[in-house]
Amino acid sequence: MLPAPLIGVFVFLFGLIIGSFLNVCILRIPSGKSIVMPSSACPKCGHLIQPYDNIPVLSYLLLGGKCRGCKTKISPMYPLVEFLTGVLFFACYCAFGISLDTLKWATFSAIMIVLVFTDLRERILPDLVNFTGFGLGLLLSLFMKPTDGTALWLSSHIFQFPPPDAVLSLVDALLGAAVGSGLLWLVSEAYFKLRGREGMGLGDVKMMLMAGAFLGAKRTLLTIMAGSILGSIIGIVLILARRKEADYELPFGTFLGAGALLVVFFGTPVVDWYQSLLMMR
Repeated sequence: MLPAPLIGVFVFLFGLIIGSFLNVCILRIPSGKSIVMPSSACPKCGHLIQPYDNIPVLSYLLLGGKCRGCKTKISPMYPLVEFLTGVLFFACYCAFGISLDTLKWATFSAIMIVLVFTDLRERILPDLVNFTGFGLGLLLSLFMKPTDGTALWLSSHIFQFPPPDAVLSLVDALLGAAVGSGLLWLVSEAYFKLRGREGMGLGDVKMMLMAGAFLGAKRTLLTIMAGSILGSIIGIVLILARRKEADYELPFGTFLGAGALLVVFFGTPVVDWYQSLLMMR
């Protein structure tokens, strides 16, 4: 076995490489382009990006944030996505060690980065990403121990003996997906009835369908709460600063994604604390 710090370095570097691929997804998926072909090139001059100019983060620094061919400025989004992916992968390893949990949450983090940045850039939460993530969430649940507890609680009121862990975990994932997408759909419909216009796109609903399959019902509710709080704070700041009108369309998916990532690493103590309060009452 390699020393833990060295494994952490490898995980971080692997995250940087995955982040480079996520940049391709962020740019191409919303426009319906292939994420495999053609090779990456400068959008301004068409100069093909050579392997030595495609080293995550490092190439951006060495090139001074400019294209080698035409010297056009390169968006700082590229190194930011790469670095953030590396940090999240490293955080997953630190939190969960060498385990299936790390694989699950690193996968979830990568999906969330794509959704956060596509929503921030273009106000789009692509179906391809959401539905692929939903399928992966259900698939991974079959190999994980049930942690949400909702399925176990329901089964205790229906069956004399609890179903196998794989079944409980899958049901937890399905319940999380139903709670997340169902709640946002109800809010969206209520807003439309009251205001006569859409206040939330179906992309947000599909995003929480996917997130719920990973998080389970309890952490999905916490994610919606965290995303709503983040969105409200940012919205109020923008309005008070008079930079935006009161009806400015906030990228709610971006805040949901940020909330979901916070819940992955800090949500369990919050859920446990709240459940302990309910038991005391």
